[in-house]
Amino acid sequence: MNAREIRQMFPILDQEVNGNPLVYLDSAATSQKPVPVIEAIDKYYREYNSNVHRGVHTLGTRATDGYEGAREKVRKFINAKSTEEVIFTRGTTTSINTVAASYGRANLSEGDEIVISYMEHHSNIIPWQQVAKQTGATLKYLPLQEDGTISLEDVRTTVTADTKIVSIMQVSNVLGVMNPIKEIAKIAHENGAIMVVDGAQSAPHMKIDVQDLDCDFLAFSGHKMCGPTGIGVLYGKKMHLEKMEPVEFGGEMIDFVGLYESTWKELPWKFEGGTPIIAGAIGLGAAIDFLEQIGLDEIEAYEHKLAAYAMEKMSTIDGMTIYGPKEASKRAGLVTFNIDDVHPHDVATVLDAEGIAVRAGHHCAQPLMKWLKVSATARASFYLYNTEEDIDKLVSGLVKTKEYFSDVF
Repeated sequence: MNAREIRQMFPILDQEVNGNPLVYLDSAATSQKPVPVIEAIDKYYREYNSNVHRGVHTLGTRATDGYEGAREKVRKFINAKSTEEVIFTRGTTTSINTVAASYGRANLSEGDEIVISYMEHHSNIIPWQQVAKQTGATLKYLPLQEDGTISLEDVRTTVTADTKIVSIMQVSNVLGVMNPIKEIAKIAHENGAIMVVDGAQSAPHMKIDVQDLDCDFLAFSGHKMCGPTGIGVLYGKKMHLEKMEPVEFGGEMIDFVGLYESTWKELPWKFEGGTPIIAGAIGLGAAIDFLEQIGLDEIEAYEHKLAAYAMEKMSTIDGMTIYGPKEASKRAGLVTFNIDDVHPHDVATVLDAEGIAVRAGHHCAQPLMKWLKVSATARASFYLYNTEEDIDKLVSGLVKTKEYFSDVF
């Protein structure tokens, strides 16, 4: 199945924006949804909408089967040992906050260290800032190389015997950098620390094997991988999750409730208080089926090809600055850039008039913007439904943008 055939499975892409065919280059923010995912969610609401686990009636059983079936799909997708290690959350942000609030508060104290990097998304910075304040732990930052990559030598220098948690994104949402998570996890473990991975930008685009990576926790979101919004995953090694306390309390996650004491259900349900995200999980399961039908290795290779093509074409534009590794083989399928003397918001506005959707701003990565010595950037991010023709239209739109502001000023 080629990109043009895949594109036809995404109804939203068959439209015009501002009188031009839509060119959607903002999948790093959220991906579009294919027909099988839309139909799976629609079928749940039309045919077996019911709460899960609690009822014994037919609709409740079907809903439970769909919900727990999705959990098994996630388990296989990331190669977790057991569904006990797969927790459904609202997304990457909630997943990382859960680790920080539960594991972090229980295992950190004054003098301990948390290590992250300058490239992290705010969702992988602020939770650690907060838990550091609450426990007296110290937050340390891995330095970046000139091209935005992480040096393993710097990891060995920064991670010490005092480090208890290392939390790094697998793929940068700004630089496109693909970090050596397996090697970083090994260094963390050699120093007695755990490894937390932000997989928001990696899970949609490449195969992830949590056992091979040997990470302790992995967080990712459904909406970036053809699934619905409001659903995400927290993977955790069973030995950690069993010792952790829930961070939300109420129905569904309890075993016994007394007047003054309560006990919790077994994994994974003790972390899923309240009515869970049933339709979201079913939609995520359908998204996993869709991606695996195409093949994650094929998707990753195709996006590397698109990134290489985009960098080659965009580099011909005078005044263009592209951030991150220059070699396309070292980056995922996105290109973050600026045009001299044109604010990225203006770039995005002019492109939108051409029907081209890109992202502009700090991309929830203000420390990285400071490191890059800019206030904001523009970003074009690609997915399995994009084509070289989309990139050609982007480049044409960027040339028009540059010409327009040259004439104005």
